Amino acid sequence: MTSHAIRYIRVTPIAFRDPPLLNAAGIHEPWALRSIIEIETDSGRVGINETYGDQSMLDVLAKTAPALIGLSPWDLNAMETRVQALVKPAGLTSEFLGEQISLAPGTHVSKNAAKVSSAFEVAMLDLQGQLAHAPVVDLLGGAARDAVPFSAYLFFKYAEHIGQPYRPDEFGEGLSPAQMVAQARRMIDGYGFKSIKLKAGALPPEQEVATMLALAKAFAGAPLRIDPNANWTVATSLKVVEQLQGVLEYYEDPAPGLDGMAAVAAKLKDLGDVPLATNMVVTDYAEFADNARRGCPVRIVLSDHHYWGGLRTTQQLSRLCQTFDMGLSMHSNSHLGISLTAMTHLAASVPHLAYACDTHYPWQDDEIVQGGRLQFEHGSLRVPRTPGLGVCIDPEALARLHDNYLRCGIRNRDDLGQMRKYEPTFTGKQPRY
Repeated sequence: MTSHAIRYIRVTPIAFRDPPLLNAAGIHEPWALRSIIEIETDSGRVGINETYGDQSMLDVLAKTAPALIGLSPWDLNAMETRVQALVKPAGLTSEFLGEQISLAPGTHVSKNAAKVSSAFEVAMLDLQGQLAHAPVVDLLGGAARDAVPFSAYLFFKYAEHIGQPYRPDEFGEGLSPAQMVAQARRMIDGYGFKSIKLKAGALPPEQEVATMLALAKAFAGAPLRIDPNANWTVATSLKVVEQLQGVLEYYEDPAPGLDGMAAVAAKLKDLGDVPLATNMVVTDYAEFADNARRGCPVRIVLSDHHYWGGLRTTQQLSRLCQTFDMGLSMHSNSHLGISLTAMTHLAASVPHLAYACDTHYPWQDDEIVQGGRLQFEHGSLRVPRTPGLGVCIDPEALARLHDNYLRCGIRNRDDLGQMRKYEPTFTGKQPRY
């Protein structure tokens, strides 16, 4: 009888090109970091995944991987138990934070156990699908939809990085409303997206409002969202939403913390009752409970299986959102095809998902999977029907992106430090406006 016990786990850090995208914390560095997980069984099968690639994540992956040797790929409960025993919750200490500004508290080291569980869970589900000759979506209960819609994710940006470590991206500068409309049109023409999200909090609010109004005029009827990553005061948040009445599908993380969001929510009924969404103040079940106790000022959770603990726990989150009459969609970070495929399986398995998901994918031109870039159809990705995740690693691409990692010199994302290369006095203090 063939054994399918886990015999080896390989973690390979990679780096790929990232454009000079502006945000509340500063600007993206020239290289984005990820790690590729390969879990091999005694029978020679390999399950794969893609997750964070910062040094703290690599350290906990290296610490926990040996504990999984000998486990069955079906034993997800034992995997989670072993990970939780080895990765103790960490507070957000000043030593850790330093001057760093986080756009997604879910990515903090305090979420390391959830992040590691998710990293291994997806690879184990890939193995399960291979063994059962079934796609991951079927392991999650079956597909509620055959294709998953994603949104055009716009960023204010510079034309090129300081020092030009590689050729400038094809989108060019994006600072004025006209440039942002052109950015949106290029993205929609290339991918077929039906909805648009603007990453805000980077420029003066009046400039970002003008951009949203220009987008609303140019793409009449398209659902529009704006996300300043908590870089606005409550007063600014209310002034902006008043100017954008009738424009927004939802309003993502305008003000800092659940207190700030609740203060904004209290006034929104007089301003069109646009729902508040978040990936910053509801990032785990304890924070979900706090939001519920306050009467759900946040009405849409932008989930992320990478830091919520995996695909299955995000399905549980969906049930809670239904129970409390809250909406659900998905947050994104700079990622490649393995991560995007896992998101697609998960989103397809969740009937309650009511909004197009976020993805940074159009901003990346590298890829790690065989066959190259994933293909969108009318703004959506079809759910793979082949066993497991339905994608495989391209060994040559993996070697090339790992070489990027070895050469790039970046080991932790630092949008603030990168911004100071452009503006030496930039503090990143939040809320800025």
